[in-house]
Amino acid sequence: MPDPELQTLLELTQIPTAAGLESRVIAWLDRWLADRPGVGVRTDPHGNRELFLESAPSTDAPLYFTGHLDHPAFAVIGVVAPSVIEAEFRGGVMKDYFVGTPVEWWPTGGEAPIRGTITDEGQQEKPNKSWLIELDEEADVRVGDLVRWALPDAEIIEQDLGTGDRGDVIYTHACDDLAAVAAALCTLDRLRARAEAGEEIGDVRVLLTLAEEIGFIGAIGASRDGFMPPKSRVIALENSRSFIDSPIGGGPIVRVGDRLSIFSPGLTASICEAAKKLAKHEADMLATEKKRDESAAWRWQRKLMAGGACEASVFTAFGYEATCVCLPLGNYHNMADLDRVQAGTNTEPPTIAREHVAIRDYVGMIDLLEACALDLPGPGDFRDKLDTLWDEGAAVLGGG
Repeated sequence: MPDPELQTLLELTQIPTAAGLESRVIAWLDRWLADRPGVGVRTDPHGNRELFLESAPSTDAPLYFTGHLDHPAFAVIGVVAPSVIEAEFRGGVMKDYFVGTPVEWWPTGGEAPIRGTITDEGQQEKPNKSWLIELDEEADVRVGDLVRWALPDAEIIEQDLGTGDRGDVIYTHACDDLAAVAAALCTLDRLRARAEAGEEIGDVRVLLTLAEEIGFIGAIGASRDGFMPPKSRVIALENSRSFIDSPIGGGPIVRVGDRLSIFSPGLTASICEAAKKLAKHEADMLATEKKRDESAAWRWQRKLMAGGACEASVFTAFGYEATCVCLPLGNYHNMADLDRVQAGTNTEPPTIAREHVAIRDYVGMIDLLEACALDLPGPGDFRDKLDTLWDEGAAVLGGG
């Protein structure tokens, strides 16, 4: 893969972030924008950001790629003692994973964290439960500071994949959703390069939302305000928990729905058509096919992915044509060995670990988004196919 696309993935996914505390990611984004003349930015009243190519036409039906800038983490809500703090957790992680787990406090405006350990429960009422944390040393902690899991630096490891072969996998702090945000930015970079080379690029935009992990707050705000034009086509980008039938390394997933809703069928079908053109085959092998040789193939998947919910459900609820493309994710929300912990069959205490996605899935997402931006089939294409089937087969009904 191109080194800049890998570097973007490595940098973004290690930045500390939480719902309402996305300032470090936004600062990185500002630096990224400063190096890219021709990329415009627009901010809504809630802090969501829209990126677009200034040379592209502005229409009433743009194509959006959306991702969120937060990840499950803590926000300090009280200082109990010079080295003891209380912090609420903003996101969804099982209670089993907290007490005894190492964390790190990041001072507001600072880049030198101090480690600590979760020692006990705080208040456990909704919406955001809190936890007591003892730092390794006294510190000038302030309400609103960010605390996140203490994890090793990101690394890329070649390993066996759920697809039965081997590939490179990135282990890092926050794939969800910063790996997808990285893919959206890299797609915009590819489109910018095409535009600079004289190619005409349509109205393609990137919307980056805030506070998704506590209930899609940024996406709701943007939708309530009509920040995106009503006729927009919206492709939400996510990282979704991988299962046996949605393996890491199997390619980006065209997500037809989540645990809350089924997404817009026309737009979903259009993305599937774009993916089929890249792969030269359907996502799943047909009963009339023999086993494919996929050793060097571009891969993709088409799944419901009902293990969680995403912003596509928000956008469809507000009347947008919307669907989702996601990366199959390991250690969802940093919860290691989650299947066994949920089943109660784990033999070791639950531990927090780095999330991970396959590099080829990440590159595949960029490829698919670029293909959609350049030539997304229209919603009428499937109807055209049905008309063709009728013309070819209606005679068997005995009157055409």
